[in-house]
Amino acid sequence: MAKIINGKEISEKIRLRIAEEVKELAAKDIVPGLAVILVGEDPASQVYVRNKKRACEQAGIYSESYELPGDTSQEELLKLIDKLNNDPKINGILAQLPLPGHIDEETVINHISPEKDVDAFHPINVGKIMIGNYDFLPCTPAGVMALLEESGIDCAGKECVVVGRSNIVGKPQAMLLLHSHGTVTICHSRTKNLAEVTRRADILIAAVGKPDFITADMVKPGAVVIDVGINRKEDGKLTGDVNFASVEPVASYITPVPGGVGPMTITMLLQNTLKSAKKAKGIS
Repeated sequence: MAKIINGKEISEKIRLRIAEEVKELAAKDIVPGLAVILVGEDPASQVYVRNKKRACEQAGIYSESYELPGDTSQEELLKLIDKLNNDPKINGILAQLPLPGHIDEETVINHISPEKDVDAFHPINVGKIMIGNYDFLPCTPAGVMALLEESGIDCAGKECVVVGRSNIVGKPQAMLLLHSHGTVTICHSRTKNLAEVTRRADILIAAVGKPDFITADMVKPGAVVIDVGINRKEDGKLTGDVNFASVEPVASYITPVPGGVGPMTITMLLQNTLKSAKKAKGIS
């Protein structure tokens, strides 16, 4: 039976460390600030924004929330981003994705100052991650690495397989595993004999957005299995990309859904905001 990697517990531990550091900065009159922009009324996005706001309050981070109507023009959104780019109170800017169809996501991401891009989606930050000289890391892949580290799992020399090649998770996740000296394979919809590849993995990371996609026959006995997926089934229950019931007896470590990678994403956002505030003041 696999050992459960408890993302809730690990994220709380890291958040306590962040809150302690924020408190130390407050004594020097430095308060990290995060601005979150939500366009439209996507229910899942509204929940994420509320959770981010609550997490900021608990950590002592100043936060501003901009909830704009769905018909907000791209020009209006870019003007708001300009204002926040120039606001010294704000160290991090996050535009909640997905944006409505009439707004070009790439244009919006590129408009956020790289120094305040706490999602690490800006091409400059993506390039820095590529060469290993980065300021910020994308929150979900960074959360996965923190889970591995806090669980005492070393990537060095391990066969690491990432299923999924999105710009938000799959690609940066592969780079972070590579920076940790893992031997990395990225799988995707065109991969042939997928199960053969995933069965080689000492560390298997599923990020495809398909419920229960990874089954026991795709997992090497004793592998570490990290489930990034969050999918809602017809009965309303949440499930990951991994079929937990079948894979858990085969793996050595596994993350549950919910309560695995999910809580880590917002924790890493707080960490990036703190880092940005320190960098703005020349604190290493």
